[in-house]
Amino acid sequence: MASKLVQLKSKACEASKFVSKHGTTYYKQLLEKNKHYIQEPATVEKCNDLSKQLLYTRLASIPGRTELFWKEVNHVKGLWKNRADLKVEDAGIAALFGLECFAWYCAGEIVGRGFTFTGYYP
Repeated sequence: MASKLVQLKSKACEASKFVSKHGTTYYKQLLEKNKHYIQEPATVEKCNDLSKQLLYTRLASIPGRTELFWKEVNHVKGLWKNRADLKVEDAGIAALFGLECFAWYCAGEIVGRGFTFTGYYP
């Protein structure tokens, strides 16, 4: 166990050295590649304007997303009405999707409890 810890420590040191040596180069390349997204000058007013644009753009997209949601609901209703024609593959996919949703819910609950399985902290 101690040898594994020493190996892990040496790997972490190597990674740290690599990042410190090449990190600034990567950062500069990333900024250069995406400079058309950078707003100059970066003022508080400009940041506030951008955050408002994002908020209202997202709010404006709600009707379209609501329409798509109801299309999906109507599709599921149609599948339920014709469930006799439903294949086992489709039912299995739906069951796996439901199981995945439940697993994400459980993971969120565990994270919300502070990574404990027994209960919430007082």
